[in-house]
Amino acid sequence: MTSPDQNSRDPRRDEVIAGEYVLGVLSAEDRRKVEARLQSDRAFAAMVNRWEENLSAINHELETMSPPPRVFTAVEQRLFDAPLADTSGARRSIWASVAFWRSAALAGFAFSMALLALGPEIFAPPERPQEMIAELSGSDNPISLMAHYDAARGVLTMTPAATRQDGGKSLELWLVEDGKTPVSLGVLSQSGDGTLMVPEAMRPMMNAGAVLAVSVEPLGGSPTGTATGPMVASGRARSF
Repeated sequence: MTSPDQNSRDPRRDEVIAGEYVLGVLSAEDRRKVEARLQSDRAFAAMVNRWEENLSAINHELETMSPPPRVFTAVEQRLFDAPLADTSGARRSIWASVAFWRSAALAGFAFSMALLALGPEIFAPPERPQEMIAELSGSDNPISLMAHYDAARGVLTMTPAATRQDGGKSLELWLVEDGKTPVSLGVLSQSGDGTLMVPEAMRPMMNAGAVLAVSVEPLGGSPTGTATGPMVASGRARSF
């Protein structure tokens, strides 16, 4: 807290002292020094007036309800271990105004609600790309597919660019992670097109860089849950 030394005439320091006085955060001794200075220093008195007017604006239309004198005296004694100085005819700090506290509470509530409304947009990390594509192809085979993933719905759409598959076999799509066993995303139609719903547990892994692969399996898909036939096409997903 700033000490109101009358020998100092630093305008920036005086502004701080004036604000602390109006807000009521000075000690009883410092308040007496300020009130004495107000009688002779017109420039400093103008600063205090400006602080009072600015802060009073927030409770302009609210009813002022002052506590009984004995309550304010008891609070002053507990805070500063000193009796409340006689303030008859002196400036009264808005710190003692119930309306001020009511206004401050309302302002704080409004500010909190604004933060809650804006917080998700300001502080939330960037969302994962909502759409990705992957081109699946292989060497020395006629299969070429385009995969489109909609992360918002968890839907994977397959579009064949070229396929020629034995009618007694099925194409199965897999998610391949380094060092892990490929996980099936579902069995494709004979033509390789259609949509697949990606399970909830696997959606976090469907991001840019994910590798998709297609294997040739017995009709209806792999009977073991793992790829049993050759991987005939693969591609890495990218966002767009």
